[in-house]
Amino acid sequence: MSETRTAPPQVPEATRSTTRNALVVVALLWAVQLVSLVGALSGIAQAEVAIHFRTTQIAWFTLMTLLTGTFFLPFVVKGAALYGKKRALLVATGLGLVGDLVAAVATDYRTLLIGRGIAGVYAAAAPLAYAITRDIFPRRWVGLASGIMAGGVGLVAFGGPFLSGWLLDNHGFRGVLWFMAVSTAVSFVLVAVVVPESPVRERGGRMDWLGGVLLGGGVAVLVYAVGQGTHWGWSSGRFLAFVAGGLITLIVFVLVERRVAEPLFPLAMTRRRSVWSVLLATSVAAGSLSAVGVVIQLLILMPKIPTVSEGLGWSGTHNAIVTSPISAMIIVAAVATGVLARRMDARILLGAGSALTVIGYGIGTQLHHSAAQIIEMGVIAGVGTGMVLAVIPIMIIEVVTPEEQALANGAQTLAQGVAQIVVSQLAFVVMAQNGKVLKGTQFYLDAGFTNGLWLVVGCCAVGALLVFLIPRSKRLDEVTVGQAA
Repeated sequence: MSETRTAPPQVPEATRSTTRNALVVVALLWAVQLVSLVGALSGIAQAEVAIHFRTTQIAWFTLMTLLTGTFFLPFVVKGAALYGKKRALLVATGLGLVGDLVAAVATDYRTLLIGRGIAGVYAAAAPLAYAITRDIFPRRWVGLASGIMAGGVGLVAFGGPFLSGWLLDNHGFRGVLWFMAVSTAVSFVLVAVVVPESPVRERGGRMDWLGGVLLGGGVAVLVYAVGQGTHWGWSSGRFLAFVAGGLITLIVFVLVERRVAEPLFPLAMTRRRSVWSVLLATSVAAGSLSAVGVVIQLLILMPKIPTVSEGLGWSGTHNAIVTSPISAMIIVAAVATGVLARRMDARILLGAGSALTVIGYGIGTQLHHSAAQIIEMGVIAGVGTGMVLAVIPIMIIEVVTPEEQALANGAQTLAQGVAQIVVSQLAFVVMAQNGKVLKGTQFYLDAGFTNGLWLVVGCCAVGALLVFLIPRSKRLDEVTVGQAA
C-alpha cells in the first residue's frame, strides 16, 4: 500500500509555536482519554446500572462498546488513510456522540445497550490520535506528546472517580451517561477547531469493504461467543458453532487479503517479527490491565450483604479519595516513560511495567479488604500501568513506517480490545463461581473477587513474558517521525 503527502505542507518546526503545539496536544489528549474516561465511568456506574435494570447481563454494559468498536475499527482506520485522519476522527466522534445521547435517554436495558453500541465507534479515536501525533509534530515533540497522551489515563483515573462519585451521589447513573455525551461533544469541537489534518494520505486507494466485513465480523463473532459462553455453556454446540464460524471468517479474511490489490491491513507488515511481536505483547499486557477494572470497581462499589455480596460498599466519592494516590503514580510513570523512551530500550520499559502490575495485583489477591490495602496494591500496579500504557504507542512508532502508523495503531487497538473482552468476560465467569443472584442482580463473594484478581495477575504475567519475543529495534530518536519524515 502506498501513501503520500497530499495535504498542504505543515508549518516548519522552526516557525510552529510551542503554544500551538501544546493546544494540539490538549485536543488529542482529550480525544484519547475520552475513551479511557468513558471506560472508567462505565465501570463505576455499572453496579448501579445492574441494580436499576435488574440484570445479570451487566457485562454487556461495557462489552457492547468494545464489540461494535472492534467491528468498525478497520473501516475507520482505512478511511483515515484514504480521506484523512482528522476527518475520520471527526466521523468517529460524531457517531460516538449519537450513541451517548441514545444511552442517556434510554428507558430499558436493551435501548441502553444499543446506545452504548453506537458509541463504540469512538474507540477508533485513540489509534487515530496517536497516528496524527507522528504525522504533524516535530521529532522532539513526538515522544513527549505520546507520553502525555498515554499518561492522561492517570488524569482520568485521578479525576474520574471524583467526578463519577459526585455524579452518582447526586444525579445517579443518568448523570454519568449525560456527562459522557457532553464530553464527546467537547472532543468534537476541539478536534475540529485545533487539530490540523495529517499530510500523510494513501494515494489512489479505495475501501476494502469485503476485507473489513470479514475482519470485523470474524472478530465480533468470537467476542460475542465469549460474552455468551456462560449462558450457552462452554461446551455447547451453539458456543462451538460461533467460535468455529468466527475462526473460519478470519481464515477467509487472510485468503482474501492475499489477493486484493489494496488490502485493508497489509499482511506483509504483520508478518515482520518486529511488528507482530510488539502487537502481541502490548495487546495482552494492556488488554489485561483494561480488564482489571471489572474486578476492582465491582469489589469497591458492590454493597456488603451477608452471605450474598462481599463488596466494600464504598460511595463513589470515597472511592475517588482512596484511589487518588494510585492515579497520581500512573501520571508520573507515564510522563517519565515518554521521556525515558528516547534513551532506553522500550522493551525494558514494557517488561518492567508489566512486572510491576503482576507484583501489585498479586499483593491485592490477598490484601484487598481496606483502604490501606487497596492503596498498597494500586500504587505498585499504578506505576506499572503508567509505564505500559505510555510505551505502547512509542513501540509501534519504532517498528513501522509513517505510512503504516495508522494501520499498526488500529491493529494494536483491535487486538487489545479483543484481549480486554476475553479477559473481562473470563473475570465475570470466574467471579460468578463464588457469587449469588438476588432479585435479578449478580453479586459476588470475597473468593470471587480473589479469583478474579488471580486471573488478571496471570494474564499480566503472560504479557510480561511475551516481551522476550520482541527483537531489538530503533529507538525513538532514530526513527522517521513527524515533520522530519
